[in-house]
Amino acid sequence: MAGSTMTPKEIRLHQRSGVLELEYADGNSFSLSAEYLRVFSPSADVQGHSPDQAVLQFGKKDVKIASLEPQGNYALRIFFSDGHDSGIFSWSYLHDLGTHQQALWADYLKRLEAAGKTREPQFIAVSR
Repeated sequence: MAGSTMTPKEIRLHQRSGVLELEYADGNSFSLSAEYLRVFSPSADVQGHSPDQAVLQFGKKDVKIASLEPQGNYALRIFFSDGHDSGIFSWSYLHDLGTHQQALWADYLKRLEAAGKTREPQFIAVSR
C-alpha cells in the first residue's frame, strides 16, 4: 500500500473510552485502545534499539491518551496518562497496528503470561 493511502482521512480520539479511531479513504477503519497503543509504542524505551532489547510493557490497562500532537504530515505523537510521550506513531505504523491488531494483541497476552505479568496497574503501598 502506498504511503499516501495509509494516511488517515479522519482521526478521532474518544477520551472516555481511550480509543483512537482512524478512518481511511479505502474504507478501512481501526479502533485502537490507549493500552494497545501504549504497549506497542514505537519509542526506543519500549522497542529498544533491536528486537532483543524490547521491553515488555505491563500494568497499562488503565492508561489513557492525554493528548495528540501532529508531527508534520506523516505521524502523531501520543501523550499518555502515565507520562510516556517519546513514541512517534507514523501513519504506516498506525496502519500496521490496525491491520495486525488481533495477532499482535494475542501475542502480547501470551508474552505477559509467560513473564508472569499482568495488564493490571501495579500499586505499591507507601506507609508514613
